[in-house]
Amino acid sequence: MKNSHEKGFRSGYVSILGRPNVGKSTFLNAILGEKVAIVTSKPQTTRNRIIGVKTTPSAQIVFIDTPGIHKPMGRLGEFMVKEAMESLKEVDIVLLMVEPQKPGTEEAAIIDLFKQRKNLTVFLLINKIDTIRKTELLPIIEKYSSLYPFDEIIPVSAVRGDGLEIVLEKTIDRLPEGPKYYPDDIFTDQLERFMVAEIIREKIMSLTEEEIPYSVAVEVTQWEEKEDMIIINANIYVEKESQKGIIIGKRGAMLKAIGIASREEIEGLLNTKVYIELWVKVKKDWRKKTGTLRELGYR
Repeated sequence: MKNSHEKGFRSGYVSILGRPNVGKSTFLNAILGEKVAIVTSKPQTTRNRIIGVKTTPSAQIVFIDTPGIHKPMGRLGEFMVKEAMESLKEVDIVLLMVEPQKPGTEEAAIIDLFKQRKNLTVFLLINKIDTIRKTELLPIIEKYSSLYPFDEIIPVSAVRGDGLEIVLEKTIDRLPEGPKYYPDDIFTDQLERFMVAEIIREKIMSLTEEEIPYSVAVEVTQWEEKEDMIIINANIYVEKESQKGIIIGKRGAMLKAIGIASREEIEGLLNTKVYIELWVKVKKDWRKKTGTLRELGYR
């Protein structure tokens, strides 16, 4: 994190809340211009999770998932409500995303949380406006307005991209001046992918000792988030066939050991179960080729 920042540059943390299937993932993909991994909020998760970073010439928005708040409140105990309230303190803006219909019990419960926090900036995003007539929108806006003094109410269609520029513009306007928290090319969970790749590489180095020097690179090729685990596939690249043999080991024993050691540490990092599959491939003299270096994330 940089301590200093350019004058006028704005940055901050923004939560996207809403019940399942309101279009949060579609919205985030459209805002970022990239497809990001779906994040499942687990009740036992108490830390904030970065799911998307949008960097513009004048601002950087870090979109996060606030665990628990967008689960139906009836299923949450007092502890989770307290955790939700604590995590709300860490964000600059909350985006409450809803479907184009009058609020239900889940939305009302989330809005009740907002009322317990002073000086909270909350935008209401009414998504899927392409599925209703314009005349149906006004009563929905009026009903939500009667429940809470939203700072902005913005109708959007994440699928069509309608209203997204307005959301970005209004969000940036409300962010405080601040530094860039992440490099320009980070847009999603790449930070975690990088750490996972580094853990695998570290295990290879320690388990094979000096037999495999710096000729190994690791690329995460699949990252799929299920409800109770993350499935990760990774390629291990070496420069020679003989190195491939060392990493695989007799009857695959070395590769298995690398996988087990990596998985244990990665599960600690990601705070969830992990299924990991490793593949060893030869990229001859990859360290000497600019194109290959770029492919593997080295700049």
